[in-house]
Amino acid sequence: MWQRLLEHFQTLEQRPLERMAILVGGLLLFWIIEGAIPLVSLRYKKNKLRHAGVNFVFTVIHLIIHTGLAVLIVLLSDWCLIEGFGMVYWFNANVLLTVVIGVLALDFSSWLVHLVMHKTPVLWRFHLIHHSDTNVDVTTGLRHHPGDSLLRGVFFIIFIFISGAPMYSVMIYQTLVVIATAFTHANISLPKKIDSALSYILISPNMHKVHHHWKQPYTDTNYGAVFSIWDRLLGTFSRLDPKEIHYGLDRYYPAEKDEDVLSLLKHPFKKNQ
Repeated sequence: MWQRLLEHFQTLEQRPLERMAILVGGLLLFWIIEGAIPLVSLRYKKNKLRHAGVNFVFTVIHLIIHTGLAVLIVLLSDWCLIEGFGMVYWFNANVLLTVVIGVLALDFSSWLVHLVMHKTPVLWRFHLIHHSDTNVDVTTGLRHHPGDSLLRGVFFIIFIFISGAPMYSVMIYQTLVVIATAFTHANISLPKKIDSALSYILISPNMHKVHHHWKQPYTDTNYGAVFSIWDRLLGTFSRLDPKEIHYGLDRYYPAEKDEDVLSLLKHPFKKNQ
């Protein structure tokens, strides 16, 4: 059974329709759930479909970029296998430990690139497009400027090189992060005790919503993608009552243009920022 499961993930990169089904399925599932148990009443500029359409443009661009990077990822993972390079080979890890090392290393890369984008002014210009959304819902998860998406891919590749993660470990993590991204951005109301309990291990919806609060320092906390351990261990964890959260940015980008695709794409390149 385990062997069949690993073989399935080892070749998942070669089945783009199945990967797309996981992405779309996750979005639809949490779209339905957030409609049934919303955390807050969102005030869309026009309606939810229009908002989703804007974010879908960025989602498509993000997927195109990462589909192109997938060629490099496969080549690098195979090179690590042939050369025995990376943590999984240095530690002579068994299958289970290989999955753990690969997943944790790639999740740390997600945390680290997120932190770097917040702390580096020129990179923040690209990442703030994600934060400019004044109505955070399940479609916000892949609202990344192309520059943001490219940098995430670079960090991902670097940590595959460091960890030596084989493709089955890479694809297990990518499946986890797709589901986690939809879950943490979805406008869903979980019982506080459940959300709090989840946040000791995973990024919970309420935990990530703090990251989308319009004012710093809350914006500069809770950087994690799947696991909350990095924020807890490295001092970037914070809490805020969901009732106090206000989405968007208090500066950097005008709230009234958060659904203007061309303005969002051009904004990082404007002078005098």
